[in-house]
Amino acid sequence: MPSKKSLPKQAGLAWHTHGLVAGVDEAGRGPLAGPVVAAAVILDELQPIAGLADSKVLTAARRERLFDEIRAKALCCSIAEASVEEIDQLNILQATLMAMRRAVQGLRLKPRLALVDGNRLPQLDMPAEAIVKGDAKVAAIAAASILAKVTRDRWCAELHVQYPQYGFAGHKGYGTAEHLAALQAHGACPQHRRSFAPVARVL
Repeated sequence: MPSKKSLPKQAGLAWHTHGLVAGVDEAGRGPLAGPVVAAAVILDELQPIAGLADSKVLTAARRERLFDEIRAKALCCSIAEASVEEIDQLNILQATLMAMRRAVQGLRLKPRLALVDGNRLPQLDMPAEAIVKGDAKVAAIAAASILAKVTRDRWCAELHVQYPQYGFAGHKGYGTAEHLAALQAHGACPQHRRSFAPVARVL
């Protein structure tokens, strides 16, 4: 019997679910309004996607193109969110972990391992590893960051149509000078996070 060292390295089979690894990331922890969105992605090694990177370093147009390519080529992906009400009830960290858990639970195939961006892990029923700056290191996490960011940016564009006075299409809900001035002038809209200090101050 050959020693373990001389055994050929086994190739991972993309369709063999025991070997599937999901990348998990979120978008929207910092903004003053809207849900926090999480995504989980299991990439297909047989269909590599060029140009995957942390969503924050890509242009909006590039993210949109990659969003469609990830949805088309990944073995499976799932996008989930935690609502403004859940953020205000739980706090942003717990709501983020809840959205991540929902995203992983929504995957059609169950991963063997979940690689999660950041330093905190959601409660999952499979082994998981937290990777700081994972969106710059792991392709599946980068893919998840793109799905989450594009989904949330689209949500902000829709909110802008409803409440143009706040400028959501531009600042995406972050506490920019423009957004803070709009909060002072118009008060909070139903999608503002009441538990966040700048919103609480105007209420």
